[in-house]
Amino acid sequence: MKKHFWKLEYSITIFVVFAICLMFIPTKFMATKEATYISRWNETITKMEYIFSAMNAHAESDIIKSLKNAKDEVAREKLMMTLVKPYLRISETNSFQKKYNLHYLNSTAVKPGDRYYFDKLYLTRNNKIIGIKDIKDEDIYHPVFLMMFDMNGSKGPNTWGKDVFGLNIFIDGNITPLGSGWKIEDLKSDCSTKGTGVACSYYYRIGGDFNE
Repeated sequence: MKKHFWKLEYSITIFVVFAICLMFIPTKFMATKEATYISRWNETITKMEYIFSAMNAHAESDIIKSLKNAKDEVAREKLMMTLVKPYLRISETNSFQKKYNLHYLNSTAVKPGDRYYFDKLYLTRNNKIIGIKDIKDEDIYHPVFLMMFDMNGSKGPNTWGKDVFGLNIFIDGNITPLGSGWKIEDLKSDCSTKGTGVACSYYYRIGGDFNE
């Protein structure tokens, strides 16, 4: 009887341990995936900093200067595409046509008309989705373009702050991650399940913890 009871107790213990492990596996898996996306984003922003630095130092800077004189939004976007497509391995024929639903970190949908909605998307050879958006302002202190990068293409979660990040492009060719210049409290708040996740682009760049 005691031997039978011991086996039953042992089986229950194994079952409980197994159940606890199952509870933590999805969390651990998601944390690992998010860490991978963050690592890819940091590699991407480093590459973009190099690209724009190289463009400013060579003949392409003439194209950047011509952005100031572009007659309209279409002309500016065409010029920007001319600038970046050789470096990012995209072209007009890489236009992404499939259904793509983008979300904020607080789970709300990014809607047409939102600042961080992109209606023009492109697919790179390494399966990243890239968006370019003209938001030309009247002075040099505001960006002329926004760019977004989905680290794993059309695969989910397609969410700002998880697998989607972005940057500002200024008229002088300088770039900054979205959220740059924000107070640390605002970065933490936005890079949480209560925020949009847009500022994660800068928060993770300065070493912010995705578990916070």
